[in-house]
Amino acid sequence: MVRIQLREPRPIPQSLTNAEARGIALAAQGFAARRSASVSPAHLRRLLDRLSLHQIDSVNVLARAHYLPAFSRLGAYDRAALDALAWGAKRERRVFEYWAHEASLLPLDLHPLLRWRMARADRGEAGWGRLRAFATDRRAEAMALLTRLRNEGPLPASAFESGRTGWWEWSEAKSALEWLFWAGHVSTATRRANFERVYDLTERVIPARVLALPTPTEAEAHRALIERAARALGVATEGDLRDYFRLSPADARAALAALAEEGVLLPVAVEGWRRPAWLHRDARASRRVHARALLAPFDPLVWERARTERLFGFRYRLEIYTPAARRAHGYYVLPFLLGDRLVARVDLKADRQRARMLVHAVHLEPDAPADSREELRAELIDLAGSLKLETVELPGESQLITDA
Repeated sequence: MVRIQLREPRPIPQSLTNAEARGIALAAQGFAARRSASVSPAHLRRLLDRLSLHQIDSVNVLARAHYLPAFSRLGAYDRAALDALAWGAKRERRVFEYWAHEASLLPLDLHPLLRWRMARADRGEAGWGRLRAFATDRRAEAMALLTRLRNEGPLPASAFESGRTGWWEWSEAKSALEWLFWAGHVSTATRRANFERVYDLTERVIPARVLALPTPTEAEAHRALIERAARALGVATEGDLRDYFRLSPADARAALAALAEEGVLLPVAVEGWRRPAWLHRDARASRRVHARALLAPFDPLVWERARTERLFGFRYRLEIYTPAARRAHGYYVLPFLLGDRLVARVDLKADRQRARMLVHAVHLEPDAPADSREELRAELIDLAGSLKLETVELPGESQLITDA
């Protein structure tokens, strides 16, 4: 394990080296501490609170995207515990689904902070264009589905009509249900085995104590969301901060101005960054950064590609939708974090039928440390074991046996 030695925590100056900014960002993202030998639901709750969200994605080449950030930071854990926090019995729930960065799992205390977005969707002012008609001309159709849910209980989109209801090619019923979801009328009761969303009335999913919390004004909510983003990022540009919860420039700038005036955000210049940056007043670089992690493409440390390049000098693109002949690194490529640097990219796939992790390609960075390949092999074995895969198959090498 590589250990990065940083200076003792101290008051942050008005300018930072890129290495200092990187250390602050890694600490804010939960990479400063050693992985725990045993990960409890409390560890998961604290991580969710630190990051504020886990992005959901339909791609399941290796594992569902929302499962990977916890492993990257905490190590092996029981994924059923995360499922229970998200989709378990109502009394066990600590997170809910909504559109934040993208489709996301969010701590329940963020529900009031996103009601403005629900209200805008209900008025037809937010959400994808094809959904907005359900706020006006086609509202009666959506309300009819809401009535059916009220009478029959939780249902997936496939229960409303036949036809394809995939992630992106939606039926009319799926579109109406997704508008109801945007507008806060329904939430996700659970997920089926194929990860299909099962909808139910929001009041039957979100605990009453959360629904009873006061609704802040839009301006108050935007300030709180920018502050949460700043805590999660440590140091960031305006664009980084508003991207975290996908706020508009106008909404973000007003919030930034207010937080700067209050002294919550401090202006800093970061070496090599072309734009001004903001530092959360509580941000600190840990004395030691312990990091050895494969990062999902939708991990908040790397999802904003321009920020990844600024912090790590690492140009990263997801090539799923790139024709195979034009891919530079592979189909589902995870950056490999070692210490405070991104040192490699690994194209991975889980062959669940044969309990294998297939490593299609490994691309080391030109300046990767000498032990990068050895550390990567160890991380691949650990990740495979956590996914219940028994072997790791690397290109041109014999199989590696895990403890799965």
